[in-house]
Amino acid sequence: MDKQNTDGHSLPLAGVRVLEMGQLIAGPFAGQMLAAFGAEVIKIEPPGKGDPLRTWRELDEDGTSYWWSSIARNKKSVTLNLSTTSGCDIARQLLLQADILIENFRPGRMEAWGLGPDEMKKHHPELIYTRVSGYGQDGPYSSRPGFASACEATAGLRYVNGYPGETPVRMNLSLGDTLAGMHATVGTLLALIARQRLGNGGQTVDVSIVESVFNMLEGVLPEYDGAGVVREPSGSTVTGIVPTNTYRCNDGRYIVIGGNGDSIFKRLMQAVGRPDLANDESLSNNQGRVAQEPMIDEVLSVWCENKDSVAALTILDDADVPAGPVNSIADIAKDPHFQARGAFETLPVKGVSRQMPAVHPKLQDTPAVSNWAGPELGEHTHEVLTQWLSADAEQLEKWQHEGVI
Repeated sequence: MDKQNTDGHSLPLAGVRVLEMGQLIAGPFAGQMLAAFGAEVIKIEPPGKGDPLRTWRELDEDGTSYWWSSIARNKKSVTLNLSTTSGCDIARQLLLQADILIENFRPGRMEAWGLGPDEMKKHHPELIYTRVSGYGQDGPYSSRPGFASACEATAGLRYVNGYPGETPVRMNLSLGDTLAGMHATVGTLLALIARQRLGNGGQTVDVSIVESVFNMLEGVLPEYDGAGVVREPSGSTVTGIVPTNTYRCNDGRYIVIGGNGDSIFKRLMQAVGRPDLANDESLSNNQGRVAQEPMIDEVLSVWCENKDSVAALTILDDADVPAGPVNSIADIAKDPHFQARGAFETLPVKGVSRQMPAVHPKLQDTPAVSNWAGPELGEHTHEVLTQWLSADAEQLEKWQHEGVI
């Protein structure tokens, strides 16, 4: 039966079958997105320990990652030993029944199992074959292990992040993996539309972490190509846009002020008690403000140092100046805007309610649905092999005895 939302409308991807082969973040993030909008996503895991992410970071009382409950939502877990001939054969049979494959192994791994795109195209030309890797399926770096940390550095993100003259820093997240997962989701959906509207059949979607991160670098390449300018790290500011910075208030909390629009700057200066700067013609455009960035930042720093963060943000909000607190997850969890927008959802996990981020974007008529949290290892093996491959009890017992499932 098609997965439906609470209004009874079929979800956009209802009836679409997805096989997710891979582990950790990038590929599974894409699988989670597709599952949230109705696709039946079968996650293939090795018997025994399953996806390593099951035991990453903070663990519950049973030793399972809290993160797992979120990233594996709506997926069905099937254990399959791909080091065996029978395991690869079962995977091949499942792929013949699927609309989409998402895999994020190192390039060449699927080919070694006899499951590469060229081989599958001979038998299933409609299959959309989405591949996520560190550096892409070809090129001189393609064989390198593709972890987000190294790929973010290679793609230029780490270079511009941090303070001038200091060690480049990373965000305390695997951002490159998630960006690759988002690009994989977009690419997969575009391939699905092309198959449906153009009748082109399936195709390979080649996503790399490096290019997903590089795609986020805005005007860095055009500026280098056109003006020979290498964008350097700039701490808590953004090069060439003033004022936009982070300021400490007298309650110890930080706020961000983005007053870089011409009319916004006037309102900002009025709000902080500096009408002289609001009416200074030399500061009426961004170019003029860039030339006097240290002075403007000093004015805003002193103003914030004499206000608590709530008072400062109230004044800025009343003046229609973009500003916001630097929130921790503890702040976000109790923020009324996040609550009003439905940014959190709760699902039962082992008899306990667990909170996780609701899936974004918000679709008015066919919003994402979460029916269950991350499954137990192999929870759906028999169900899927029975439904997809018509395997009987005798065959399932044989595979299990042989260590295939």
